[in-house]
Amino acid sequence: MRQPKLKFLLFASLPLALLLLALRPVPKPAWGFFGHRKINHQAVFTLPPEMLVFYKKNIDWLTEHAVDPDMRRYASKFEAPRHFLDLDRYGEPPFDGLPRTWTDALMQYYQYFYVNERGDTLRLVTQPITEKADSVALNNRIFKGGKAGVSRKDFRRFFNQNILPLYYEDGPWDIACDSLANLLGGTRLNCREVFVVDTFSQHGVLPYNLEQMLKRLTDAFVQRDANRILHYSADIGHYIGDAHVPLHTSMNYNGQLTGQDGLHAFWESRLPELFADEQYDFWVGKASFIEKPKDYFWKVVMDSHALVDSVFAIELSLRKQFPPDRQLCNEYRNGVFVKTQCEDFAAAYHERMGGMVEARMQAAISAVGDAWYTAWVLAGQPDLSNLGSDVTALPDSTDLELKKAVQGGKQLGRPENN
Repeated sequence: MRQPKLKFLLFASLPLALLLLALRPVPKPAWGFFGHRKINHQAVFTLPPEMLVFYKKNIDWLTEHAVDPDMRRYASKFEAPRHFLDLDRYGEPPFDGLPRTWTDALMQYYQYFYVNERGDTLRLVTQPITEKADSVALNNRIFKGGKAGVSRKDFRRFFNQNILPLYYEDGPWDIACDSLANLLGGTRLNCREVFVVDTFSQHGVLPYNLEQMLKRLTDAFVQRDANRILHYSADIGHYIGDAHVPLHTSMNYNGQLTGQDGLHAFWESRLPELFADEQYDFWVGKASFIEKPKDYFWKVVMDSHALVDSVFAIELSLRKQFPPDRQLCNEYRNGVFVKTQCEDFAAAYHERMGGMVEARMQAAISAVGDAWYTAWVLAGQPDLSNLGSDVTALPDSTDLELKKAVQGGKQLGRPENN
């Protein structure tokens, strides 16, 4: 069940919450604060004049709030999976076994269970529900007569009506036996209860989330809702930035599986902070319309994943060449000394990758502009010239921010950098 919103308690605690927020350490999101803000900022200049009149007016807000999705990682356990996808969990490229459609992916990787009248818990679905399957095989031990199967089309309808609406509830999710019986045409079942466990989302939903965010941004343009346009523009800019980071497509996202701990922040934070302003070219041309958003977003993620092996191999090679005391150095930041990659070591890594980080940042800027432009076109190219620049929190944002503050900086879900 959803937890009740204790609005009185939260608002009564506002002074303490704000104090905690001010005192807690600032997290380092993907691309770092610098990278995400630079991507959103530069994407504004890819837009046509009809959009630029609104986006340029709000460029400071879009830049500052490019890191909002990382802030929500401290407020909602559902936020973290939106930032990554562990592609290597699903075999080898091109990962044909992983459905590109959100509902199909959930159907295939969810686990379905039932409890019979004796109290035994058994699997309900006995074979994976792949996209190519015509039918869904059900465990015949739940039946008292009748066949143990149903068409994939009918099961998908059952899934959409009874399971998908529970996605943002705390699981496991209980399904009434009567609903399953109705799916089977009223067949009598040996069933006490049915429940479902999500074994998919914890491994990331990034490209699926990008499609959803594009739809939300399009709807905001249709309504000419300046507030939502800005919020969703900032958010999709962040997620697109994440999709261009190779380490956001791997289970070994921080080098923790290969003894390369800290690689996450090294690649996407340390390197841009050291070299971007002086060496990178951020002018990427004009935004283009995305004909097939699903294919477009999946290509971004696949292109990032193709670089994963190089990200690991080059850094590991340099570790063998540099003495340990020349790999990590003490650096004075925000009044304290912190351990970070030495500049010479970082420069060597940056050079050996041959412009990889710059190219991914450029591609991210271009893709953010493309997404903003595509949503506007799909909405019918509404006139933005009279929209304002007063931005307020979305209906669910106030509670999220307060919860994030009172949690004292505890990140929910999988952390990005450790």
